[in-house]
Amino acid sequence: MKIAFVVNDVTTEHAQYTTTRLAMAAHNREHEVWLIGVGDLAQDPDGAVRGHARGAVADKSYRSLTTFLSHVQESEGREERIEVSDLDVLMLRNDPADDAMDRPWAQTSGVLFGQLAAASGVIVVNDPVHLADAINKTYFQHFPEEVRPQTLISRDEDDIKKFIADQGGRAVLKPLQGSGGQGVFVLGGDDSMNVNQIIETITRDGFVVAQEYLEEASEGDIRVFVMNGVPLQVDGKYAAFRRVNDSGDPRSNMHAGGKAKPVKVDDTMLRLVDAVRPKLIKDGMFLVGLDVVGSKLMEVNVFSPGGIGSVGNLHEVDFAPPIIDALERKVALQQSYGRTLTNVALATL
Repeated sequence: MKIAFVVNDVTTEHAQYTTTRLAMAAHNREHEVWLIGVGDLAQDPDGAVRGHARGAVADKSYRSLTTFLSHVQESEGREERIEVSDLDVLMLRNDPADDAMDRPWAQTSGVLFGQLAAASGVIVVNDPVHLADAINKTYFQHFPEEVRPQTLISRDEDDIKKFIADQGGRAVLKPLQGSGGQGVFVLGGDDSMNVNQIIETITRDGFVVAQEYLEEASEGDIRVFVMNGVPLQVDGKYAAFRRVNDSGDPRSNMHAGGKAKPVKVDDTMLRLVDAVRPKLIKDGMFLVGLDVVGSKLMEVNVFSPGGIGSVGNLHEVDFAPPIIDALERKVALQQSYGRTLTNVALATL
């Protein structure tokens, strides 16, 4: 299998990232594996999409994520300009939110080049047509109302203040675009003096997402990985963990200092996955991270859900191989059906 992972920038990847773990797992199975930064993609005059790609040493098996990534990023590895249509799989793992401020041109570039790749017959996951719908948090509003907290999306200060008042002064405010806990404010009853400033800060760059505050959030949130529409598990152990920030910061995202702790996947979480499964499958969302508080879904991470290493360490299980297994199966299905299956169908088969 020839597979490439699109990231924001190859030089800024880290060894502990989920993308690195997936790439090394595929490489150690003797697949041809490449990493491509969004800015390293191009469409040539002949119409072909190509990328300046980097890979590790071809005939070497790796045990260290640090060594593997260093070989990808430095001179020990391979650097080639590859034709994307020669790939079997292109996995889009770049996060548009990370490029919002400094590289706005890169936000949609991965998705757009992914659409061109899918049109040429490459399996692209998650499906790039529907990823374009998920660039901001309005995508979340298309999931069933019963699994979502009460939410307002607005730039109007009075609308936002009324929503906060209706919630008894407790609410979560965050930007419509963003990830990793960036720009998230949790309001309590004593924040009224700061509300104007918070709203002004967020609306400077766009819309405000105001959500009801869930009391269970004091215990952190739960990240559940869903693959092909079902919870990812190995040997009966679910790829799920609780994220808790012991510093007092109300954000539990790992980028904001959250720590991974064990969690039991109960019937409430499984029913929630059942509720969102139809849309995930319809939209070709192969691998996603659901962020859950209580019985409510707070986020659907479809671009670059992270934490495979954290949950693997908790359970002493490597969750990367079954993800590669699933991609291998998609390639086999595509070959069996003579490329008659659509990309959105293959993405979640």
